[in-house]
Amino acid sequence: MLLSELYGKPIITNTGQRVGYVEEIILDFESTKVSSLLLVKMDDLMRANSTKGSLSKNSVNYGRVKNVSESIIVGVER
Repeated sequence: MLLSELYGKPIITNTGQRVGYVEEIILDFESTKVSSLLLVKMDDLMRANSTKGSLSKNSVNYGRVKNVSESIIVGVER
């Protein structure tokens, strides 16, 4: 799958809760893997008062991803 195919896909937990849609992708260039999926545009995130807090509530760690097809299924955050 191409990275460009992830944009706009809905993100849903494995319990059926809708999390949001992929707006941006954060890459880890050292490991050459996807690090996180953002639920907001990076520009909006950078304008937030608390970027760190905003990042944590508006992103999904890619390690939580269980399946990618028409939607992205993620495990529930613990």
